[in-house]
Amino acid sequence: MFCSFRFCSSIGKLSKNFGWNFHRKEIDRQFSQKIIDVNTNVVKDVILYKSENDRLLKILNVFGLFQFGLWSYVSLTAFKTLKNVPGGELDEDAVWWKKINLGESKYRNGLTIITFALGWSILTLTWAFTLRSVKYIILRRGGQQATIVTYTPFSKNRLLTLDLNNISAKETRAAAKSFLPLKVKDYYFHYLVDMKGEFKNPLLFDNTVGLKRVWKK
Repeated sequence: MFCSFRFCSSIGKLSKNFGWNFHRKEIDRQFSQKIIDVNTNVVKDVILYKSENDRLLKILNVFGLFQFGLWSYVSLTAFKTLKNVPGGELDEDAVWWKKINLGESKYRNGLTIITFALGWSILTLTWAFTLRSVKYIILRRGGQQATIVTYTPFSKNRLLTLDLNNISAKETRAAAKSFLPLKVKDYYFHYLVDMKGEFKNPLLFDNTVGLKRVWKK
């Protein structure tokens, strides 16, 4: 009876594994079939992706400009108001920061540079994010080129038309969480596709712009 139980268990596991493998092969076959069946030679321009984040990016750029203005003001104030006042004889028991002469050239110039650099860095980061945020991706007629439309800090769109061979997705659309990075050949930064946007033609996207390509160095 025990042998019969073990035999039945083995048969059950074998059937389960066979069923899973068959199901997995069927999924792979269907996916491969979809890839083969996709016609990327489109007869007219096709919108692959669309994202409307104008309001959010405007707020982000206003924040960047405000921070730049604020820290520039702090920088200018530090440069003009901090005076070199020798401390003379100081109490040995004084707190360490009370012994610092902020008007001394190295401290005044250091604070001026650091505060200005902080404001400039915030502005640069907000502008860089805006310029790399994708608004539209359009597959051009013929299926050999795509246009990446991005935002700009001043509410205008920026267009970049490239051969598909010069665009590589860093990961698949299914694996991406918040953003899908797109690498453009000879460009240092990645373009960012917000996954909250709308993929108008997901299968066509996956077989054109969404492919990972390896370039020779």
